[in-house]
Amino acid sequence: MFIRLLFLVLLVLNLGVAGWIFALPRQATPTSAVPTGTTVPQLELLSERDQDVEAASAELAAAPDTPAAAGNDVCKTIGPFATQADQRAALTAVTPLVNRIRPRETRATQSRGWWVYLPAFPTRERALTAARALSARGMRDYYIVTAGDQQNTISLGLFRDQVNAERRRAEITALGLKPQMTARTEEMPQYWIDYATRDELPIAWRPRIEGAPELREEAIACF
Repeated sequence: MFIRLLFLVLLVLNLGVAGWIFALPRQATPTSAVPTGTTVPQLELLSERDQDVEAASAELAAAPDTPAAAGNDVCKTIGPFATQADQRAALTAVTPLVNRIRPRETRATQSRGWWVYLPAFPTRERALTAARALSARGMRDYYIVTAGDQQNTISLGLFRDQVNAERRRAEITALGLKPQMTARTEEMPQYWIDYATRDELPIAWRPRIEGAPELREEAIACF
């Protein structure tokens, strides 16, 4: 009887101790968590740093010419080419010989001959009267301008050669009239290629370009 009572007492004590331990608050295990937003520095090997330095050096070596280096260039232009197709062909041919190259277009005034005429009359009737007078004297190569800025002008001929134009003017002047002579001009495109080199010695571009004898080379400001 005594032993059974002792066993019950020990059992109650064990249950009480177990309940007390279970009821104790548990403490969180400390961790090494990093606050959000904090950058953690990474280890960098010396070998990786050396590779970065070598890569940067290679980029600098491959970088294009600096303005200071470009300031030592010699720049010239070749042309004029008759067409853009000729210009493009020359651009392709000369590119391997130079540091920089570009196409360029300009406008040039070219002579288209000479025009001999009687200045515009106040009315069409006056112009017709003058034309009949020319016809009566054996002149056939003329016509009356019927519209535009030169309306009622009598054209006496277009001439490529200035000498022939002056002869025609003298012929009409001998009839007692006052013809005038004006140069005919037209703006035409001209095509060039500009290039830059480091050497003042001329480059051998002529053997590479068709029609080279008709082209010229001139010094220009560098670009």
